[in-house]
This record gives sequence, C-alpha cells and structure tokens, in this order.
Amino acid sequence: MQPFPWDDAIGFGIGVLKLSSAEFWSLTPRELALAMQAVNPRGAVLTRADLTQLMTRHPDGRPVQS
Repeated sequence: MQPFPWDDAIGFGIGVLKLSSAEFWSLTPRELALAMQAVNPRGAVLTRADLTQLMTRHPDGRPVQS
C-alpha cells in the first residue's frame, strides 16, 4: 500500500482549487477525490491517433508524423 500523497493533495486543493487552508482541511477525503477526478478524469488518456488529429487541426508549423 502506498502512503497518501499529501503533497499532491495539498498542492491541488490550495494551488488548483484556490482553497484557503481552513477550506482544504474541512473537505472530506471523498470530496477531495471527486474534485481531483473532475479536473483529471480517470481513463482520459490521449491516444496517438487523438494527438495526431489535434496536431492536424491545430498545426504549430511543424510537419505531422504518423
């Protein structure tokens, strides 16, 4: 079992959600987990095909390689 990632959780709550210290520490673990999941959904992985499509639609001047 891995230890709880406190640095990531605190950084997310205070840095991303902009919560005060009191607001952060008043969250339940479930509330924090749901907030983190809303920002970074599980399974939302960018495939190579998705990346190629995005690069084709929004080129930055470099040729797209498949």
